[in-house]
Amino acid sequence: MLSSLVAWLVGLPTGTTYLAIAALAALENIFPPVPADTVVGLGAYLASRGALAWPAVFAVTWTANVASATAVYFAGRHLGRPFFQTSIGRRLLSERALASIERTYRRWGAWGIFVSRALPVWRAVVPPFAGVAHLPARHALPPIYLASALWYGTLTYVVYRAGGTLDEVLLAIDRMNRGLAVAAVGATVAAVWIVRRGLARRD
Repeated sequence: MLSSLVAWLVGLPTGTTYLAIAALAALENIFPPVPADTVVGLGAYLASRGALAWPAVFAVTWTANVASATAVYFAGRHLGRPFFQTSIGRRLLSERALASIERTYRRWGAWGIFVSRALPVWRAVVPPFAGVAHLPARHALPPIYLASALWYGTLTYVVYRAGGTLDEVLLAIDRMNRGLAVAAVGATVAAVWIVRRGLARRD
């Protein structure tokens, strides 16, 4: 599958390749299973071979990613609360649980958003729930933008500078994501504990 993806990217005109990378980076905030990290890494790999420019790979990735994150944040802010007040929404997340999540967001603030945004799984969840929690955009969006810049900037530059074969590049990306996945599991356990403790205090 990855070899087919590489062949597809290589076969595209340069401008279309950048658009494909941008589109997949944007979709990550809407459909998390999209392999945005791998595609960005492949873009950086192509840059190391002279087919693309690594600053442009980073620029289109970051711009598209934060644009869709901003859209999802505002969607959560305007549509999230009404949805969770419906019968289906209450089944997914009770009002008490939602209130506890909101308090957690407000307690950890920009730092919590920044750290969570750097972790897989949590990366796509952060913007909409920051909106649902009605965190002001001036507090929620800057750490989202900064975390995305650091992650995709580091990923693009490291892959570009490392060079190597395609298999080595993919292995490096996989190792990075595995390490972050472990951190994400730890963050998930901690978040569940914090929310449950918040619910217990309200009983």
